[in-house]
Amino acid sequence: MTEQELHPDEHHCHPHDHGDKIPKDGGYDSVPEGYPGAVYTCPMHPEVRQTHPGSCPICGMGLELESATMVGEGPNPELVDFTRRFWVGTVLTMPLLLLTMGPLLGFSGVREFLGERATLWIELLLGTPVVLWCSWPFLVRGWNSFRTMNLNMFSLIGMGVIAAYAFSVVAVISPAIFPDGFRDADGHVGVYFEAAAVIVTLVLLGQVMELRAREGTGRAIRALLDLAAKTAHVMREDGREEEIPLEHVHVGDRLRVRPGEKVPVDGDVVDGRSSVDESMITGEPVPVEKVAGDHVTGATINGTGSLVIEARRVGADTMLSQIVEMVAVAQRSRAPIQKYADKVAGWFVPVVIGIAVLAFIAWAIWGPEPTLAYALVAAVAVLIIACPCALGLATPMSIMTATGRGAQAGVLIKNAEALERFEKIDTLMVDKTGTLTEGKPKLVAVLPHPGREEGEVLRVAASLERGSEHPLAEAIVNGAEERGIALVEAREFEAVTGKGVKGHVDGHMVALGNKAMIEDLGLAAGDLVEKANQRRDEGETVMFVAIDGAIAGLVSVADPVKETTPDALKALHALGLRIIMATGDNERTAKAVAARLGIDEIRADVLPEDKARIIRELQDGGARVAMAGDGVNDAPALAQADVGIAMGTGADVAIESAGITLVRGNLDGIVRARRLAQATMRNIRQNLFFALIYNAAGVPIAAGVLYPVMGMLISPMVAAFAMSASSISVVLNSLRLRTARL
Repeated sequence: MTEQELHPDEHHCHPHDHGDKIPKDGGYDSVPEGYPGAVYTCPMHPEVRQTHPGSCPICGMGLELESATMVGEGPNPELVDFTRRFWVGTVLTMPLLLLTMGPLLGFSGVREFLGERATLWIELLLGTPVVLWCSWPFLVRGWNSFRTMNLNMFSLIGMGVIAAYAFSVVAVISPAIFPDGFRDADGHVGVYFEAAAVIVTLVLLGQVMELRAREGTGRAIRALLDLAAKTAHVMREDGREEEIPLEHVHVGDRLRVRPGEKVPVDGDVVDGRSSVDESMITGEPVPVEKVAGDHVTGATINGTGSLVIEARRVGADTMLSQIVEMVAVAQRSRAPIQKYADKVAGWFVPVVIGIAVLAFIAWAIWGPEPTLAYALVAAVAVLIIACPCALGLATPMSIMTATGRGAQAGVLIKNAEALERFEKIDTLMVDKTGTLTEGKPKLVAVLPHPGREEGEVLRVAASLERGSEHPLAEAIVNGAEERGIALVEAREFEAVTGKGVKGHVDGHMVALGNKAMIEDLGLAAGDLVEKANQRRDEGETVMFVAIDGAIAGLVSVADPVKETTPDALKALHALGLRIIMATGDNERTAKAVAARLGIDEIRADVLPEDKARIIRELQDGGARVAMAGDGVNDAPALAQADVGIAMGTGADVAIESAGITLVRGNLDGIVRARRLAQATMRNIRQNLFFALIYNAAGVPIAAGVLYPVMGMLISPMVAAFAMSASSISVVLNSLRLRTARL
């Protein structure tokens, strides 16, 4: 349940009848009726959720579709509407500025020709559409913020614009009602139509640029969706091939992928050979050779060969769809650092309103003539320059940009919290098999005990291991089949977690496993221990084979280290991480691998449940731990770690338990994730610095603290420009993450 659903009265959306029409509640004129079953949410306040477009009742930002797969092809309707309002405002504001600023620049002929009263009425006619139509979304959102007491940037904008405009309208219609404090030396009451219009136009400019930046992240998601094939060639049982829309493909269908075509769905190759370009998923430019039995991913590009694949995942279950959804969810998530910005924003608006009131009073009492006019200008300038939109954008814009950049590099971020935590990680614990190594071990040696035959030992071991799904078991079975050894069915198969397997083969009791398994059986390995240790010193994994309560021999399996692992470990060390390898292998094997790769520490003979315990111990010692793993048994450790990193080639449950998923499954993906986390948090801190320093300096200047010393008082127009500039600087700084080197 979301906070919106649990507390509907706190974060309710604007009240309306649930009819066919969507109200113009501070959003925009032309909005879609919404998609059936769609949910709209706020990028800054994900707890706000509703079933139709509109604006956030907390911050006033336009709501977005929660599901990335529902993003439409057309432009953002809010962007279209705000752009139209901006250009209308610009066209009307330019002549308004010429009328008011002309005399200051030496162009007073038009004003003299029209006369003072006629000029004021023309200013009223030009300024009114800008304030009452162009700024209507801001005014409604500002009103809603006071009605619900969720004060935000639109509260300040609305107060400033309405104050300047309402004062000016009364000054034109009934100037006689104003006291001398509002009159200049000639007895005229100043009007501020140009200030109100310029404020509205500049705020619209800032909103348009912000919406364009957000639209860019939406286009990135749509671009990912567009990578998918639109049709597939299905092979019917009668041998016909038929081209069908992608949405009509079902799990189990056999599909032909022709040379140069996109792979339509996730599946397994059943026939053919070809090289497949997987760069859109992994970021790696080198095509991967695919043969029968290999897995292929939807939206990757087939090379020059022809493949027949069997569909395994279709629709929303494909990796591409999951990547898109994960990116969209991460973009809407909130980093813990955002809570500080929220706290500041929570008291910031009321404080600013208080400062504006104090500035008005101070100028009215101690200011030069006309005192009340100066007081009004200072109060409006404070309200406009202090708009906290830059503060609100500081974190979400960085997160939205960073998660999209990560997806391009094969690093999927589950949420913003994982990204923030990963920057602070000082210890990385990695599994060996499938993480440091290829995860595809091969049988390298069979060492029978005196009196036993090599073929006999391998036959019973492989027959027993056929019941196991462990990579080491697969290596033994494949090794036996390559040697032409016929296997038989094992009975009463039992897997002993972290130790090995046992069962009956041809009526004999057979056990295969590590030293712990042999000790549980009460057996002594004798001379084979030395041979096993020699193999382990070479980094091989050695298992004992026992038949009918007696040691029959050893089988040795080696899992090649991934080509990318050594360089990735060097880079991780350079990034300040301590590397710990946790493995179920014997300590000698673990030490041999660690020495070769330069790993800092090892935890050997580790049972699956021990990994989570080791992480807890490290955390109790003050370490901030990330865990990288790929198996089902890694899920508890991934969940226990400060940040879990799932290798994308691993089990679904591991991916679900992790905060970061590496599509390629190599350690160099962790390097990219670390660099992304550091760049993102650095970017967020820069944004917050810009926003806070800007407001800390801007509010006092707008209130007039420099006037007694320098005679300097900024106008509301300058305040509006500065406010828009602060928001634009935050947006542009965030967009730098698009080109961050990972």
